[in-house]
Amino acid sequence: MLVKIYSAAINGINAFPVTVETEIWKGVGFSIVGMADTAIRESYERMQAAIRHSGYEFPHYRITINLAPADIKKEGAQFDLPMAVAVLLSAGCGKAENLEDVMLTGELSLDGSVLPVKGILPMAIKAREMGIKRLIVPEANVTEAGVVNKVEVYGVKNLREAMEILEGKSDLRPVDIDTRALFAASCEDFDYDFSEVKGQESVKRAFEIACAGGHNIIMIGPPGAGKSMMAKRLPSILPPLGMAEALETTKIHSVAGKLDRGSMLMTQRPFRTPHHTVSPVALVGGGANPMPGEISLAHNGVLFLDEFPEFPRQVLEVLRQPIEDRVITVARAKYTVNYPASFMLVASMNPCPCGYYGHPTRPCTCTPGAVSRYMSRISGPLLDRIDIQVEIEPVEFDAMADPTPTESSFEIRKRVIKAREIQQERYKDVKGVHCNAQMNTRLLKEFAWPDKEGMAKLKDRMTRLNMSARAFDRILRVARTIADLDGSKEVKVAHIAEAIGYRSLDRGNYGTLFS
Repeated sequence: MLVKIYSAAINGINAFPVTVETEIWKGVGFSIVGMADTAIRESYERMQAAIRHSGYEFPHYRITINLAPADIKKEGAQFDLPMAVAVLLSAGCGKAENLEDVMLTGELSLDGSVLPVKGILPMAIKAREMGIKRLIVPEANVTEAGVVNKVEVYGVKNLREAMEILEGKSDLRPVDIDTRALFAASCEDFDYDFSEVKGQESVKRAFEIACAGGHNIIMIGPPGAGKSMMAKRLPSILPPLGMAEALETTKIHSVAGKLDRGSMLMTQRPFRTPHHTVSPVALVGGGANPMPGEISLAHNGVLFLDEFPEFPRQVLEVLRQPIEDRVITVARAKYTVNYPASFMLVASMNPCPCGYYGHPTRPCTCTPGAVSRYMSRISGPLLDRIDIQVEIEPVEFDAMADPTPTESSFEIRKRVIKAREIQQERYKDVKGVHCNAQMNTRLLKEFAWPDKEGMAKLKDRMTRLNMSARAFDRILRVARTIADLDGSKEVKVAHIAEAIGYRSLDRGNYGTLFS
């Protein structure tokens, strides 16, 4: 008897349907065809034990399973459950109707229990696109899949529960999740707050501008000045995730296996902090079994690179293309996958190897050549792609000891959200642009072009500092964001002047920062 059951596999961050075709006839043997990897080929032993421990008899006939389409490689153990169900139904151990309206996925344990798998959310989205009415998943994944509407999602503990659902004998009900309540409950739930930061008002201002416009930012200052401390508080002033952003972000983390068991939608923007020993593949993604890298895991959130010059040059240079294009294509001999990479780059670094160049009280022990070599670890083209470059000085004792509370993240975030709302209205008819950092040249001329006085000031400063053409665009983008925070429709000379102040680490100016 021939049985066909729908399942799904992952390509990049999206799922594609896989039809599990099973046929049993006289003879002895077992084979899986359809470009299955080792984990799938090993499923025979798992299925045999799981079927026996679930109270069924494993059919001792010739069993052939085809995973269609046969020209695409399939990976992982998520086909265990649909294959076992197909074998049982093909052997006549149960009777199910309307199999074309159901999709199954899950890994089987030897005792028949169903184990969680990666990539459940994109599978659920694909099931909805296909018009599938019922989705049967491991119980540990049910809340993740349940955020997708128009599909009845059932979480099963074992193989027998899945068979009972298909046979119409189960009392299990589909999961019901209120995503609106989920977003509301976590909207203000942050571990760190800017009210805990003493002093550093200019840096807070730079962070506010960066979050309001989605700009990349680099901090440079001595050890202990608070660079990492303030970076950790950045998510508390970022605008909240929208539903579409939350779905896309959760898909990436689901495919990468980074979601906690029982988790649902990600309601807060990701904050990724890879160590400076990270490899290029770990950063951009790929590998033998392609997976999203840190760049994609930071999509719609923050990628924080502490001790920026300590990262290998090869690792830093791979950032240039995704910063510009906000997507990364991993092309290898056997596959090509696209991963989204729209993130805010936040970097921090010391001003020199010893860390005290320009320090107000501690002398720098580095030679001028050492300072220059240290800075040269970051290429000019990469530095040009960072919109805001801000210096941090040590906090004085009186500021640290001041008990007066400083402005909270809640207050800063309100201004950020207001500025983002202005940008969303401005770019509502522009595809792929949601904030000022994403403006192209045409949009810059339309929305961020300064008046004659502002252009004259910009020309003077760019000439004196020998800035690149890319720096010109970055200044205009930042100035547009400052104007949005100011509630101004026009970019004025004051906005240009402040934006220019955030380009102080450009190549021709380093070395006179603290003089």
